[in-house]
Amino acid sequence: MLRPPDAAEPGKCPEACFLCQSRAMHSIVLVDDHAIVREGFKRLIELEPDLEVVAECRSADDAVEAVGHWRPDLVALDLSLPDGSGLPLIEHLLSVHASTRVVVLSMHDGDPYVSEALRRGASGFVTKGVAPEELVAGLRSVMQGECFLSSDLRQRRADRPNAALDPVNRLTAREREVFLLLAGGRTPKQVAADLGIGQKTVYIHRASLMGKLGAGSELDLYRMASERGLLSPSA
Repeated sequence: MLRPPDAAEPGKCPEACFLCQSRAMHSIVLVDDHAIVREGFKRLIELEPDLEVVAECRSADDAVEAVGHWRPDLVALDLSLPDGSGLPLIEHLLSVHASTRVVVLSMHDGDPYVSEALRRGASGFVTKGVAPEELVAGLRSVMQGECFLSSDLRQRRADRPNAALDPVNRLTAREREVFLLLAGGRTPKQVAADLGIGQKTVYIHRASLMGKLGAGSELDLYRMASERGLLSPSA
């Protein structure tokens, strides 16, 4: 659902207008399927005099519509949406408006999620467990053309210099999608429907990824994904 910006009262300067004269207003679209989460992020963001939430969306379809309509400076995007993963949505939103920057706000903090989000075009990744101030810091860094990772992700990467050796990071983007779906309990037939590909193609990806991971069964895939914190709580 789209939420238009609040209209200023005619003839009156908006609050903190002296700041707005020196700082351009930056428009932001919030995408999260939880209304309480969106409201919390919106209130935090709009404490900043030059940041404005122009739309709130609960689904991928709403997000595409909002970005096409508002052409925002930035999209704050959750990865878990009722109509699909937020990862493919990153590329879709950038194809709708190339100059929009995307910052992922997610409870999923596994390295493959972070790497895949950045590979698909996200400019930042902020986990929902960090201090609220980091969200604003991340938005500002990204709007200045920087790539931003929240402090917990930066620290973890510093503590794990050999993360590139993790076999999960050797999977292709499609293999990662198949891996996570199978690890989450989806059948090959369901994975094919989820990704819009043939069931035979799923089996090809399954064989390839299991070879790279040294896995012998879906139970091994579940264990590997679980150990890395890649599964949602419901998986």
